[in-house]
Amino acid sequence: MSRKSRLSTSARVKLVTTEIPLTQGVLLAGGLARRMGGGDKPMRTIGGRTILERVIARLTPQCGGLILNANGDPARFAAFGLQVIADDVPGFPGPLAGILAALDWTAANRPEIEWVLSAAGDCPFLPRDLVARLHESRAKESAQLAVAASGDQSHPVIGLWRVSLREELRHALVVEDIRRIDRWTARYSLATVTWPTEPLDRFFNANTVEDIAEAERLAALDAAI
Repeated sequence: MSRKSRLSTSARVKLVTTEIPLTQGVLLAGGLARRMGGGDKPMRTIGGRTILERVIARLTPQCGGLILNANGDPARFAAFGLQVIADDVPGFPGPLAGILAALDWTAANRPEIEWVLSAAGDCPFLPRDLVARLHESRAKESAQLAVAASGDQSHPVIGLWRVSLREELRHALVVEDIRRIDRWTARYSLATVTWPTEPLDRFFNANTVEDIAEAERLAALDAAI
């Protein structure tokens, strides 16, 4: 490799390091999957791979580490090799509790990290530029938080959260009984980043048994892109 090539490579690495802060990823798998008759939605198989396996493969290159938010026996996820953390707030209060658990875990175990990316554990086709674009938009707009969207649909479960906001989130959950993510994010400057829905919606999630059949079709399309 020439000296010019080495310098170019070094410059690119420095640029990426500067523009995309080290980000802890959390996969939210704490839901009750009532529309699928219970069980863990991310453990369903499409295209010969579990949904969770697909999510991990898509986010691992983008994050400085992944953890899994799930309630119940963590041993059922042992094969994936991820740290499993449960909600700190009892009563299955929803994804905000999983985000709070991830912020607390990151503060205690990865104090050098200021940002957490949350993603639904049942979205197998997430964008490969998810973290980069969320950070880019957040920085450009000087926003405190950033969430994803596709078409005219917002996906507040998939977003960037500042670790330093965890006590404010805890107060909202425990004291104010806030459950909807958009009610909490409305208090902050929020960047929304939109992806196209064609040729496929990158934020398609498998909520029902019927969705699994559609996911099989989209998996083949995803592999061809």
